[in-house]
Amino acid sequence: MPPSDTHLSYLIAAAVLSAALVYKTPAIVRFWRDKLLRAVGGLLVLACGVFFFANPRTIVWLNDVTGVPNVSAPWVYTLLTAFCASCLVLLIVWKDDDRTVTRRSVRCVTVAYATVIVGLWILFALADVPDERVQDLDTHYATTPFVREVVVLYLLAHTVAVLITSYLIWSWQGRLCGWLRSGVVCLGIGYVANLGFDTLKWTAVVARWTGGNLDHLSTTIAPPVACVSAVFIGAGFILPHAGQAAQGWWHARTSHWRLRPLYRLLKAHAEVKPSLTVGRSRSAALALTARETYIGDEVIHLGPHIDYALWRLAHHEALHGGAAPEDATGIAGAVTLLAAIERRATRRDGEDGRDHAPGAPLGGQAQQIARALRSPDLVAAVRARVNARTESVAP
Repeated sequence: MPPSDTHLSYLIAAAVLSAALVYKTPAIVRFWRDKLLRAVGGLLVLACGVFFFANPRTIVWLNDVTGVPNVSAPWVYTLLTAFCASCLVLLIVWKDDDRTVTRRSVRCVTVAYATVIVGLWILFALADVPDERVQDLDTHYATTPFVREVVVLYLLAHTVAVLITSYLIWSWQGRLCGWLRSGVVCLGIGYVANLGFDTLKWTAVVARWTGGNLDHLSTTIAPPVACVSAVFIGAGFILPHAGQAAQGWWHARTSHWRLRPLYRLLKAHAEVKPSLTVGRSRSAALALTARETYIGDEVIHLGPHIDYALWRLAHHEALHGGAAPEDATGIAGAVTLLAAIERRATRRDGEDGRDHAPGAPLGGQAQQIARALRSPDLVAAVRARVNARTESVAP
């Protein structure tokens, strides 16, 4: 893969992981005491660092700034090893069955991977790597003393961490549901892609040990695989919260729209205009709350004129006419509210013959009533049958 293409792959990966980090930062700052959120933040910071410093252009820059040929290699391997440790720590904290066991496990992982990092730098200091290798250091120096051990050490640490993480993630995802499960599945795919990255790297390195040359697996195929891994891992951290938020927004918007017929009916016949106004910049949840509040208040104002006996009769007629139970509830509520609005308009408070027995809490039927009002002919037909039946039994 040309350096420009590799640069693009790492740039995309860094951008996706940075987006995930930016998205999670407010929650991390707000709930800093939450160990799980801190672990997520640390993982994303390290992942961003890996792809930023593994970028060929950044490698050249760091080597030039320090004046040490190939110093970027142990630095990138350090970040990658720390990322592996953070993955294991995240899962340990997430499980959190026993605090004592959790602390001990986190300590063991930290010590083990810190030892690996120290080893990387000691081995690199002992190695002789005079020629700068921007993309193929793993394979070019695969048989060079001490560098060979550096490569084996970082690949081994990465492979072990990814295997454990992948196993735990896929074993847990069946116990989850909803957006959280979708996020965990994305994480699982990302870590499986990481296994693919390790496989390509190991294959290329072992080929060098045996006298072959499969460098293209490491330099051409592995970078896009790493990019795919980063995309899925970033999505795995974003999806649960973003998906839940989007679902909540959609529910609020659709519920707000569905209530419109009932809202317009009550507003058109209201004695007092709405006091709660919400601007154009309102959130979907706030707009829905404002509409539900207004409808609830208006139904309360209509209370003295609501005839629950009429509701039961309309409900019976709607069911008899073939309406489903939920639809019959909405139709009966619409008939009852229309009659209550007319009674209030004529001010025949003492003649309404209301039944105070427990009936239908119309305020809790707002969605059903609003849906019924979208079929005015059906409501009118049921109302006509109710009126005809009432007149036929009148003295």
